[in-house]
Amino acid sequence: MTTESSSNNIETQYLEINANDDWPAFYQKIRVKSSKLAGQCTEALKPQNKNLNRYRDVHPYDHSRVILKRGSTDYINANLCKVEKAHRQYILTQGPLVNTVSHFWLMVWEQGSKAVLMLNKLIEKKAEKCYQYWPSSIGSVCIYNDVGLQLEYLEQHDHSYYLTRLLRLKDLESGEQRDILQFHYITWPDFGVPCSPTKFLDFLKKVRKAGVLGEDVGPAVVHCSAGIGRSGTFCVVDSCLVLIEKYGLNSVNVEEILMELRKYRTGLIQTHEQLRFSYQAIIEGAKQLLNLDSDGDDESEEHSIHIHDESEINEEALSSEEDNEPPPLPPPRSDSLKPVENGLADRPLPTIPQSVSDDNLTYKGNGDNSIEEKYIPSGPLPGVPAEEDEEGSSEDSLEDEDDADEENENEDDDGSLRTESPLSDKDETRSNISEVRHRRRVERKHHMEKQVRDMKRRQQANEQWQHLKRSLYVPLIVGCATLIGGGLVAYLYLKSN
Repeated sequence: MTTESSSNNIETQYLEINANDDWPAFYQKIRVKSSKLAGQCTEALKPQNKNLNRYRDVHPYDHSRVILKRGSTDYINANLCKVEKAHRQYILTQGPLVNTVSHFWLMVWEQGSKAVLMLNKLIEKKAEKCYQYWPSSIGSVCIYNDVGLQLEYLEQHDHSYYLTRLLRLKDLESGEQRDILQFHYITWPDFGVPCSPTKFLDFLKKVRKAGVLGEDVGPAVVHCSAGIGRSGTFCVVDSCLVLIEKYGLNSVNVEEILMELRKYRTGLIQTHEQLRFSYQAIIEGAKQLLNLDSDGDDESEEHSIHIHDESEINEEALSSEEDNEPPPLPPPRSDSLKPVENGLADRPLPTIPQSVSDDNLTYKGNGDNSIEEKYIPSGPLPGVPAEEDEEGSSEDSLEDEDDADEENENEDDDGSLRTESPLSDKDETRSNISEVRHRRRVERKHHMEKQVRDMKRRQQANEQWQHLKRSLYVPLIVGCATLIGGGLVAYLYLKSN
């Protein structure tokens, strides 16, 4: 293998960065380089458009923003992003606000999009990350008079860790109507990554099979909350796998693809963990497709890359899904697969185990139509978890999304549909183990509180005894002096007589 080929090999690059634990530095280098490519955002900063942005630091570049052709405004926080070599284009946008839902569907209609890919939940960490932009129940209809569109909710299907919905969009003026597919990934934590690359690749495979990413249809609309972190990860993985299929594993440079996409929208892929996961998913996808070419098995998923052991993945999945701590703020803004013919792609790929299963989820209904997720991890629990926050801070002004959420707070969310999925016996066992651990933590807490109370009682009793001793000291001295003095007088009196 030549030096150039080796440097372009995704597996080699991944292993080198992983061995040196150099992902933060590698990600920072990409961020600094892409900051020099930042475009102007004058339209987003106009007074009449400020309330149309979910976050004050995530704005669409002027040169690639989607322009609406009818309605009260031509502005929407969305960019058309392209990877020319892969013949792929996507519309990346923020999760709609209550006052931008009609603009969102007008964009879908005018751009000829056949699918909406939603990679976040409506409510995350008790904060609204996206307004419910589809009707509240199957069979219901929403009419958007300001843009002349009608949306009907036809059906929904539950696929455990993601949902699919069929929506019908109708132009009230012409009477023309189109069916729109929505793929809703409900188990991807914000500022985090899916706990299993194979599950994510299954999702991507289903999206591709629906024919909504091809050149013969309009660009798919991809969004999370801000439309940069999880959305960017999806687009990078999909584009790289298309290129690997066309030109071979060693022909793709992930960094170059990410830089190309960042020319169109700011801050795509928001953390070094998301960048690392992108490499894992690309290598795993290449492995599956290479096995497909050699074995002819379209559903082969049993070969996976072991990039780290199961306990590490379990711990990372648990911390990312349950703890959700935002990454540190970056510095301020500055300015389907074929082997390579030469045999380089035949180099054996490493394997990633299927991590914590996303099937261990239940969706409990309480009537408010919002989605809840119960995640029951296997493997050892991490020590002291931190808390993770939702995506929404761009690379440039680098504000924490929680602050952005407070500034951009909107009306209460309508929620998304809850479904129920009973746990298996194994999952029930894990649930029982989790409950036992919880009880033990509560017992330890109560025991500690009791010890503190006992210590306080002992300290108080000691202080009272010291006070009592001090209060008795003076009378005791006086009494002793009196007794001695009296005895001395009596002795002298008797002696004189």
